[in-house]
Amino acid sequence: MISTLLVANRGEIACRIFRTCRERGIATVAVFSDADGGALHVREADTAVRLPGAAPADTYLRGDLIVKAALAAGADAVHPGYGFLSENAEFARAVLDAGLVWVGPPPEAIEAMASKTRAKELMAAAGVPLLAPVHPASATEADLPLLLKAAAGGGGRGMRIVRQLADLAEELTAASAEARSAFGDGEVFAEPYVERGRHVEVQILADAHGTVWALGTRDCSLQRRHQKVIEESPAPGLAAGLRATLTDAALAAARAVEYRGAGTVEFLISPAGRAYFLEMNTRLQVEHPVTEEVFGLDLVALQLALAEGAKLPPEPPAPRGHAVEARLYAEDPARGWAPQPGRVHQLTLRGAGGGHLADRPRLRVDAGYGPGDSVGVHYDSMLAKVVAWAPTRADAVRLLADALRRARVHGPLTNRELLVRSLRHPEFTAGEADTGFYERHLDALTGPGDGGGGDGGGGGDSARHAAVAAALADAVRRGHRVGGWRNLPSRPQTKTYGEHEVRYHRTRDGFRVEDDTVRAVAVAPDRVTLEVDGVLRHFEVSAYASGLVGDPGDGYVYVDGPTASYRLRAHPRFTDPRTATAPGSLLAPMPGTVVRIADGIGEGSAVTAGQPLVWLEAMKMEHRVVSPASGTLTALHAVPGSQVEVGALLAVVTDVSQGDI
Repeated sequence: MISTLLVANRGEIACRIFRTCRERGIATVAVFSDADGGALHVREADTAVRLPGAAPADTYLRGDLIVKAALAAGADAVHPGYGFLSENAEFARAVLDAGLVWVGPPPEAIEAMASKTRAKELMAAAGVPLLAPVHPASATEADLPLLLKAAAGGGGRGMRIVRQLADLAEELTAASAEARSAFGDGEVFAEPYVERGRHVEVQILADAHGTVWALGTRDCSLQRRHQKVIEESPAPGLAAGLRATLTDAALAAARAVEYRGAGTVEFLISPAGRAYFLEMNTRLQVEHPVTEEVFGLDLVALQLALAEGAKLPPEPPAPRGHAVEARLYAEDPARGWAPQPGRVHQLTLRGAGGGHLADRPRLRVDAGYGPGDSVGVHYDSMLAKVVAWAPTRADAVRLLADALRRARVHGPLTNRELLVRSLRHPEFTAGEADTGFYERHLDALTGPGDGGGGDGGGGGDSARHAAVAAALADAVRRGHRVGGWRNLPSRPQTKTYGEHEVRYHRTRDGFRVEDDTVRAVAVAPDRVTLEVDGVLRHFEVSAYASGLVGDPGDGYVYVDGPTASYRLRAHPRFTDPRTATAPGSLLAPMPGTVVRIADGIGEGSAVTAGQPLVWLEAMKMEHRVVSPASGTLTALHAVPGSQVEVGALLAVVTDVSQGDI
């Protein structure tokens, strides 16, 4: 029996595994990098062991240090979580060789599926349907579009879509470099890219006694940069015959490698309804909660039981209802999904919890951050997973969208508004979304509307009303000061948030807004009630500072209104740093590491608009910084391997149409 478990991971998955351990009476051990010293998973563990350094290669990817940590802390088992070393056969063997229980599949099964090229050979022998591989050297126009993929890993790293043969060589080089950086293996292969395909997977669970379960399907088609954003179970709209094909293929894949534990077999479904094997993930998936909610299971508890030698019943429980999960990321979807580091002030969603005692809709939150935690640049930017279950798909989708809309998410800019709009998009509500969803709809989903989340610009009347609430709450916090115009009480006070200028007066009865459609009914430092065209609307207003004299906080005010939430930057006190730089300046869009400079360029090189010049890596993602115009590279400050802060000057391009800058 397992008595003490070390989780060789961090963040949300470590916290989620610890929760099950507490319920089963198992003591827990965390490992942490220097960057994670105060992280939530460290606080929730019974004991913790430091891994010196911050970069993953020095910490969470050091299997030798993790095994030593397990032995030093008195653990008798290791759970790898997902990501990092979770699909590393050598790490699994090292754990077993140290006399510890490995809560995962046999090293041989991991090894068999570690290379996607080798996995496809095994699946072909097992009769699993596959996409025919394409050798890049012999690719023709008829083979396009192609999808380049890293042989040794997943998560979108080393993945590229190639639509023109002229781009193939450059994309192969980029994909190989990214794969080598992420997985230590630069092998890349190519296969046909299926336009408007769906990403559907099957959760499997196997014991050491010959029983294998297939726990329904999950649709994970909504992806950004080949990484999943919204997942659901069961996958909607699949014909009974196709479901049977997927289940049979998943079971065949598991049996072909004598699998044990939890794993996932992933498929691509063509518009014609044909299924093709993509890969087998020999670990727990990020999206496993939707399967748990539908089947009423705790997959982590089952992983632990199977590692202890337990037998599965002959058949799994029957599925019930529908579950949908959304990944809440600290990122800006409108700016190339750029990660957004910073301090989390508040992360609250109503109705968190649940259970399986009734058919009442329920909400579940698996979070890796809490109030006061900082999102850094070294790791994935996912703050939490929010899961809704209901008897029907429509009810689950509606519940999740509403919960995200009502959530109080204060701190870094997030993808919350994108998630809400995605869940309410007609293509998604009809169950017809595919992997090209964001490629087609991202501009509309991130454009101006009645949602919030940005820096106070756009958003229509609701954003303007949120700005009014912020201005009046600020006036109360500052003691109703009239400022330097005490001899002119009729002169309005002015406050600007983004593009919204608010003009108001303090009167004997409170505040009067210079807007005939808005009346201030009640004003407090943290709550404002406005009457808008005869309808009362309540706004919760929050601002954060350390309490030190002169500390303005993070420069934002957070307004949670009746229809949306807003992250408002006050002007002119906080200006965009780009306004102080010369035209043609390339600034780092986020803190990160310079991983590459475009081949053959230097000061004096001719460049074209849109040409990638610098590659940055931050939060497990690679970001291209492109030339803003055609012209001459007159300065190049970026150096491969160097760390840069947000707003750092990387290069300067002189626009040929403008002359010298």
